[in-house]
Amino acid sequence: MNQMEVQLGRPRMNSRKQILRGSQFSINVRRIVVQTLWHACMYILGLLWLIPMVWVVWTAFRPKDAALGFHWTWEWTWDNFITVWHGAPFGHYYLNTLILTGGVLSVQLFSLTLAAYAFARVRFAGRDVVFMLFLVQIMVPPDVLIFSNYHVLKELGLLDTKLGVMLPYFASSFGIFLLRQAFKQLPYELEEAARVEGCSRLGLLWRIYVPLSRPVYLSFAVVSFSYHWNNFLWPLIVTNSVENRPLTVGLALFAKSTESGGQWTEVCAATLLVVAPIFIGFLIFQRQFISSFMHSGIKG
Repeated sequence: MNQMEVQLGRPRMNSRKQILRGSQFSINVRRIVVQTLWHACMYILGLLWLIPMVWVVWTAFRPKDAALGFHWTWEWTWDNFITVWHGAPFGHYYLNTLILTGGVLSVQLFSLTLAAYAFARVRFAGRDVVFMLFLVQIMVPPDVLIFSNYHVLKELGLLDTKLGVMLPYFASSFGIFLLRQAFKQLPYELEEAARVEGCSRLGLLWRIYVPLSRPVYLSFAVVSFSYHWNNFLWPLIVTNSVENRPLTVGLALFAKSTESGGQWTEVCAATLLVVAPIFIGFLIFQRQFISSFMHSGIKG
């Protein structure tokens, strides 16, 4: 009787195995199809992003007649960059942009380090309420504060100055939030051991918190530097002289000038001069950038 039940049960088990194999095969096929479609969509989006960049690079190195015509030639020239460099003070614009981005980033790193440590480790009345107010600032677009910031700078007499361009960005609520989360992840025992050795709070920051949070600092520096390098609206409103204009404002004025408004080869060459430093820097340090973002996850 047992042998009969075993023999009758074997076909059922085999049919179940075949059903499981078929369902597993269909799941694998579905997964492969979904991954293929996802990768195809990413490649298409990448190509759509790359086409304007390729066109700008191609047009910047082409002679004017060859770039605007429909005939295909391999002619290329540096004349567009020479004309652009002598047609506008781009050297001065580069210097202004480096001063603005470097100055804002330096003050931001100093201010957000102190604020993040205070919110993460120092206990004081209303700490959570003040931190929530900082988080609310993240939801406020910077363009909403343009009128009030302009009025404050006018009262202080800082219009058309580099300090006036940098002043509204000296504190970053996003950077404080990011660094506070990184500081809270560090073991509190490290701070207690350093305090036993007689280390001050500034010594704790310099010797423990800052070295252990370097990936977060690098991540924020990349975001801040690229944002202020490409910032356009606020410098356009505040600056009126060549001595204080950054690259973005200088590029806009150059593109809208009567001498170069219809000359796409020169406009593309000027555009490439503006975006080239950020693009080259990313290509050189892309491994460090990606590694820093991977190690700066927000937890806690």
